[in-house]
Amino acid sequence: MRSLKQTKSVRRNRRKKQKQPLPWKQLLARLLRVTVFCGLVTFLLFGAVVGGRLLLGSGYFEVTTMRVENNLRLLSDEVLALSDIEQGSNIFDLDLDMIGRKIEKNPWVASARVERVFPNEVTICIEEREPQAIIRLGTLYYVDVSGEIFKMLDAGDRLDYPLISGIDRQLLLDQPEQARELLLGALGLLTELAQRKVFSLDQVSELRVTLQEGITLYTYRGGVPVRFGQNGYRTKLDRLERIYRELKPRLAAIDYIDLNVVERVIVKLESHRNRGRG
Repeated sequence: MRSLKQTKSVRRNRRKKQKQPLPWKQLLARLLRVTVFCGLVTFLLFGAVVGGRLLLGSGYFEVTTMRVENNLRLLSDEVLALSDIEQGSNIFDLDLDMIGRKIEKNPWVASARVERVFPNEVTICIEEREPQAIIRLGTLYYVDVSGEIFKMLDAGDRLDYPLISGIDRQLLLDQPEQARELLLGALGLLTELAQRKVFSLDQVSELRVTLQEGITLYTYRGGVPVRFGQNGYRTKLDRLERIYRELKPRLAAIDYIDLNVVERVIVKLESHRNRGRG
């Protein structure tokens, strides 16, 4: 059993904890720095907003220059008229996507990209459509390499393109996928012909395309039907070119040429049909 003296001695040996005073000066200095920093940031933001408004209203960002790029067929003034951009408009007020859509309403324009060039210039870069053929749909239309039927021919439009017939409006409405497949097949054959030298694109006046018979090509000279069918156009052209130099002087006496028999070219001679083509 511990004695009373021993207990008192142990208590006297314990160190008394002393309360530390708060570092008021440091806290006040830190608070002052934070306050000054927040005030400075607020002042800068306010100044930026006011300065920005003054700059926007000063005319510094008013459109003074408009450039059209990549236009070959359309005049720059035509494209600018389609854009409806007015000189003096604020460059930030322009809806670039809407302006592009306005320009793309022109049938010759495949796409239009409109960009701001700071501080006061607008650039319009367009991609124009290039006709690959003319398609007969009651009236005549241009068609581009992607199969897009994009413009009805007007007076003065060029006619020196191969003619595609056989695809009518009703087929386009009722079976658009099949009609597009036929049209792309005809355009593929035209692309292949453009790379040939013996039987080339300038030898062709018309391509007639139907679901039942595929493609029948008519020669520019004599209007001779050349039956290509549904596919394998490159191979069939290779066979035709092997004998075409011999056939060419005799086109007036040829009824038709059939390339649908494997490894053969069938030539039907001496017909009195009325071709009415070429």
